[in-house]
Order: sequence, then C-alpha cells, then structure tokens
Amino acid sequence: MNQDYKYFKYKDFTIIEKMKVSTSLKYEAIFQNKGCFIYFKNGNTKLLSSEHNTEIRGKEAVLLKCGSNFLEILQKNNDEELETIIIHLFPELLKEIYKNELPTAIVKRTNSEQSLKISSNDLITKFIDSLEFYFDNPTLVNNDLLELKVKELLLLLIQTNYIGSVQELITDLYSTKTIKLNEVVALHTFSNLSVNELAKLCNMSPSSFKRAFRTFFNDSPNNYINTKKINKAIELLQVSKMNISDIAYETGFNDPLYFTRLFKKRIGLSPSEFRLQHTS
Repeated sequence: MNQDYKYFKYKDFTIIEKMKVSTSLKYEAIFQNKGCFIYFKNGNTKLLSSEHNTEIRGKEAVLLKCGSNFLEILQKNNDEELETIIIHLFPELLKEIYKNELPTAIVKRTNSEQSLKISSNDLITKFIDSLEFYFDNPTLVNNDLLELKVKELLLLLIQTNYIGSVQELITDLYSTKTIKLNEVVALHTFSNLSVNELAKLCNMSPSSFKRAFRTFFNDSPNNYINTKKINKAIELLQVSKMNISDIAYETGFNDPLYFTRLFKKRIGLSPSEFRLQHTS
C-alpha cells in the first residue's frame, strides 16, 4: 500500500512524483502520451511493458516511452519500503523547454546504444538528491524551476552516455508506434500478467485482443498461454531441482496451489507425482 506520496504540478498536470510503498504489489503505469523517468532508490522491481521484461534494482532508473507498463514490486522483506521518484516527460513540456531548438546532441543521429535501464552513477544520484531538497522545501518550487529540472535531467542523460535512449524517447513522443501482438505475447508468456493486462500492453480492448489473438494463434489466450506454462513446468520438473513453488513462480503463476490444480487437471498427475515418475 502507498505510505507516502508527494508531487509537484506543472501547469495542469503532475510532473514529478515521490512515493513509498510497503507491500508487494503490481502497479499499472500508463503513459500513453508522455515519456517517463523512474528512479528506484531501493528495492527490487520488475518492469513489464510491450517491449521489456526487465528487473530493476535499487539506485537504478528506467526511461520509458509512451504506452502501458506494469511495475511488479518484488520485495523479499515485507517491512522494507520501496521508494521511487517519477518524472513525467510530456511533449507539451518538451516543446516549451526547447521552443527554439533541440540540443544538437539530441538532433544529431548517433550510433549510441539505446538502453531502458539507467545504472547508478554519481550525476544521477546528485540530481535525485537535489529533488529531495525541493520536496523538503516545496514553497521554492514553481513552473520555471520545474522546466529547468526536466531540462537538467535530459542533459545529464546525454552526458552519461544515454543519448541513444533520449533520442528514441523524443522520437517516440512525436510518432505513432505500432505494437505487434505476437511479440508482446512471446515476451510475456511466462510473466504474471492477466489477459486484460496483456491487452493493455498492446493498446487494445480485451475483446479486440482476444479476437486478434485467436486469429494469429488459432487458440484462446488462456489456453495457449497456460499450455506454454505447463510445458515449461514439465521441463523444469524433469531437469531441475527447483521446488514446486519456485517452478510455479518461474512459469508465471503467482499461486502455487492454482498451478498444482491446473497441472493435475491437464497432465493427470500433480507436479510432485510427475517428478517422481519421470526422474526416477
């Protein structure tokens, strides 16, 4: 649950947020018409999007493009609080900041590698510390200052070898992106995502997603994905020494009991019975 929440508004929309959560959860983050920079001060989180299935650790950040994203918080200790700082990158704001012209480094095409994850470094850490100062002194904050902080962030990312990611983000903000259903499904077959959540990653309604899915795979989403998960579980039961609960989580089930029931319904044996018969 959300324990602490602070934010700054730029004109009519929230631009910088700081939040703490203290329990494991899956947080849906939809940035349809904006990019987003998320800094994780601590904890362990998995980012699930139309293009990524990536684990993020403390003092790392991600630079997200437009679209639907899910942040799955993976806390080992229920007493641990996860603290994040989020900076929203609206096209309107970028146009205001760079109303004359974009920095040459952004405009000029480079061969720099694009990176979702931004590793911990002193420049980014000091930038985050400067935001903490303003959260402690909110009366100092105004629209001009917020514009400067966003501009500072982009310039820091360019100087810390993330220019390719900044270029990709800005290009994405001003273009229409086509998301391929089969690529999203392949990326998240073993993620703990519902059919409705997969539909959101594809920018589709659940009904449209199910129709498109059946057209492409000649199967329903639930049957196709569960079949893939059970087949992977069979392989892990035969070749690994992982316990049943770990296999359930590894194959994308958040409930080991449900995994056991489904496995027995499909295979005719419980996972333990199957392992005993096929590894002796």
